[in-house]
Amino acid sequence: MPDQQNVLVVEDNPGDVRLIREALRGLEPGLKISVAPDGEQALWFLRKVPPYEDAPRPGLIFLDFNLPKADSRSILRAIKEDEHLRLIPIVVLTSSDSERDVRDAYLLRANCYLRKPVELDAFLHTIRTAAEFWLTVAYFPR
Repeated sequence: MPDQQNVLVVEDNPGDVRLIREALRGLEPGLKISVAPDGEQALWFLRKVPPYEDAPRPGLIFLDFNLPKADSRSILRAIKEDEHLRLIPIVVLTSSDSERDVRDAYLLRANCYLRKPVELDAFLHTIRTAAEFWLTVAYFPR
């Protein structure tokens, strides 16, 4: 069962990871944030493949839509097709405003699509608001 206190950030940009951590700091109760720098490691983490056999099941995933190694669309598809993972909400986080990217994300069953704001305060607010909604407002089956 997903743990609402755990968030998985699938992001290859260390600067964006740092900003996401900053945005989530102070949310109560405290969150444990895990990072996978690419899609391959994200799937290992979620499927508990060594060295991630003790990884917590996240209550929320922030997924960059432009990842190295494994295509983000294939990662999203793999998660949503896995009966053990599909209920974890996935927030696609990207700088793209391409209509094709938005459509692809929703067709692959992303829970929402957010553009990375360029302005710092807007970026922090967007991440914090999304996390608060998915972790404290939305209800999920047990």
